[in-house]
Amino acid sequence: MAGRALLIGECMVELRQAGDGLMRKGFAGDTFNTAYYLRSLLPEAWPVDYFSAVGTDTISDEMLNFIEGTGVGTGFIRRLPERTPGLYMIHLKDGERSFSYWRSTSAARLLADDASALRAAIGASETIFFSGITLAILAPEALATLLAEIGHAKIAGKLVAFDPNIRPRLWDDADRMRRAISDGAAVSSMVMPSFEDEATHFGDATVDATIARYVGLGVNKLVVKDGAAGITLDFDGERSFVPASRTKQVVDTTGAGDSFNGAFLANYLQAGDHLKAAAFAANVAAAVIGHHGALVGRPELRIPAA
Repeated sequence: MAGRALLIGECMVELRQAGDGLMRKGFAGDTFNTAYYLRSLLPEAWPVDYFSAVGTDTISDEMLNFIEGTGVGTGFIRRLPERTPGLYMIHLKDGERSFSYWRSTSAARLLADDASALRAAIGASETIFFSGITLAILAPEALATLLAEIGHAKIAGKLVAFDPNIRPRLWDDADRMRRAISDGAAVSSMVMPSFEDEATHFGDATVDATIARYVGLGVNKLVVKDGAAGITLDFDGERSFVPASRTKQVVDTTGAGDSFNGAFLANYLQAGDHLKAAAFAANVAAAVIGHHGALVGRPELRIPAA
């Protein structure tokens, strides 16, 4: 499964608490966070690129410099003079986070407006990753374009991984949200949902119900994350379970799911063993939530290579 990995979505300006009423600026966003951990945990020879759009302003320059500094490729990121990046602020209480957003005119909302650029990036890649947030920020026509191009990738035999990452505040209608999430899953070969989200927004009573619903949409690789209850996997109809890893202290859960996704893919792409990939990813996520912020450096994590 060697080859370029392409992650599609929105990187934003992040503001988080720094003490004494001060805020610290950073850059993050669910699919970029996954790209960050994927890049950190794969050998250097494996290219990892990000597909998005930013402005031509100073903060966009800083964002691109930051992304490049992590080793994630920026060659597929479009520059749009009339737009700027979105911004969000993290509020923390007892390790749990909530967010305030300013993203209504972000450049990333136009990431799929250029179908030829999207097609070229996907065509140059062997692994594609996107999320429900990627879908939520797009206008209907752009959403249809993205799903069509990703669908071609699945048909071509590429690994297409999707985290529904359901955020109802980003959608104007709950039914449209559920349809879009289902459509995203239908063009994917691997879906990596959070059971809590699926239970809340799709009414799934059990993890088995979540798996059955996605299998019914044509997904043959399921990685269902259920917090401390562990990870249930269904690969080609073979069901398995991996327990969650324990952490000494929960400091910040912001990057838990994204780090799990990146670590899982890093391990799975190299070895093709989904059970080992899930166990490795659980260890990474447990280490990440013991630190502040969505992006934790490899030295601080103290984990072996994927």
